[in-house]
Amino acid sequence: MRAELLKPGVRPREVWAWAAFDFANSGYTTVVLTAVFNAYFVSVVAGDADWATFVWTCVIALSNAASLLAMPVIGAVADARAEKKKWLFAMTVLCIAATAGLAFAGPGTIVWASLMIVLSNLAYNVGETLNSAFLPEIAPESSLGKVSGWGWAFGYCGGLVTLGASLLVVTQGESFGLTFDQCVAGTMLITAFVFALASTPLFLWLKERSVPRVNAGSSTDSSGTITGAVAESFREVTRTLKALPRYRDFATLALCGFLYQCGVSVVITLSAVYASAVMGFETADTIFMVFLVNITAAIGAFLFGYVQDAIGHKRALAITLLVWLAMIVVACLAETRGMFWAAANLAGLAMGSSQSAGRAMVGVLAPKARLAEFYSFWNMALWVAAIVGPLSYGAVTWMTGNDHRMAIAVTGLFFAAALLALMPLNLDRGRRAAEAAD
Repeated sequence: MRAELLKPGVRPREVWAWAAFDFANSGYTTVVLTAVFNAYFVSVVAGDADWATFVWTCVIALSNAASLLAMPVIGAVADARAEKKKWLFAMTVLCIAATAGLAFAGPGTIVWASLMIVLSNLAYNVGETLNSAFLPEIAPESSLGKVSGWGWAFGYCGGLVTLGASLLVVTQGESFGLTFDQCVAGTMLITAFVFALASTPLFLWLKERSVPRVNAGSSTDSSGTITGAVAESFREVTRTLKALPRYRDFATLALCGFLYQCGVSVVITLSAVYASAVMGFETADTIFMVFLVNITAAIGAFLFGYVQDAIGHKRALAITLLVWLAMIVVACLAETRGMFWAAANLAGLAMGSSQSAGRAMVGVLAPKARLAEFYSFWNMALWVAAIVGPLSYGAVTWMTGNDHRMAIAVTGLFFAAALLALMPLNLDRGRRAAEAAD
């Protein structure tokens, strides 16, 4: 890792510690939301009822709605008191505990399983936002794409480790006398353990470089109240909304991110359900497929970080959106496992690169003194998408008698709209607006 790719005073181990958090939390999304627990919830916890997929999407929507309400408060306090790291630790502990709680889910435990998903996904969402806000503190603009790509690539390695251990439990558990339900519970405990272990370096080594705001004491000091923090946070949201005409390119990016994240959220939370319902995949098949897709995603995230800095963030994001559209077409037409595997690997290539590109572009378009605020707004747009996207998929399956092919076709419209929304974005103009604010 070359020093010129980092900001002055940033040590390489800090960057690795920051990237290790992506390694830590990617196991949660990969195992819980993508490969194992989503299909387990639909087929076992909800008994494979006609409404099961829709209920799963409602639970995901509720967790993201909770994130949408909580993050402005936490973002305001974290910015005002320069406590991103403190809040990140609290969210990490909550996500680990709730993920371990999923080990106690089983047939009919819809309320318990839903509660643990809401808590764990809320904590994951807030933690990912706070971690992203450290990126412009450790990397200069010229290498934001590379460093962001390192994080996403290392994150997919974390998904591979957690998935590999989970695959071993699912395929070999019965030979040790474990039931299928116990094997799934084991994957939840493995996910929680890897999260705890891999997130530790960040809290040991990464420095908090932001400074407290001088005028923040009225709502965030020891005598302040939660009500004051809530009021301040929503004043910041209002202030950000009012400022969008001055930061119109950031606003354009937020719209684009909302649209493509609608589609990405469907892939993350419903791919295993689609594979089971349409292609007849078993749990072990799905885990193995997601395992290999994570390799593709890690390669895509790492290489696209360099592509972003070479050809520009906007062009790189446009390419990934075209890849997403190609994936939708192949998935809709897939009649064989080979075709579906091709679609899955296209999704892997686009997954890390599209999310990495968006995170890096926020770093370019956000005023440096308001990073956590703008990253919070960006992630709020993504969380609204994580509500709208899965709910639209679930609603289509419910209204069409579980026609998952129709639902995935509707998902493709989000990626097409995102590509159209991206066209007017001007990074140079947006960068000048951010610099003028600073």
